[in-house]
Amino acid sequence: MSSNYIGSRMLPLFVAINGFLVVALGAFGAHGLKALVAPEAMHYWQTGVRYHMFHVAALLACAFVASTCEARPRAARWAVLAACLFLLGILFFSGSLYLLVLLQKGWLGLSAAIGGVFFLLGWASLTICILRR
Repeated sequence: MSSNYIGSRMLPLFVAINGFLVVALGAFGAHGLKALVAPEAMHYWQTGVRYHMFHVAALLACAFVASTCEARPRAARWAVLAACLFLLGILFFSGSLYLLVLLQKGWLGLSAAIGGVFFLLGWASLTICILRR
């Protein structure tokens, strides 16, 4: 698959799926989970949801930037790379915090650091993309 196909077709889909997921997970935390876990555990859940939502917005930015780079396929590749890194960040950072709350396994918090690195790399890639447009 070319980065053009991924940028124009897949990125908006990733935005929509993650937008749905973050709202559902936020609602589950606020209404279904709150009574089942300790308040300090809810802090982890809320942090996961907050960073998930921030990076749904970042995915939306990647989709927009990739769509404006049709004449510059190299720049579009950087936007697609940034989106992939943001998705990995969501998986590792937010996903590990969600699992930490649900499974109560402290070692899962270590994965959040890996997710943070993916987020940073994603922002760096998006910056390069914008500079190369």
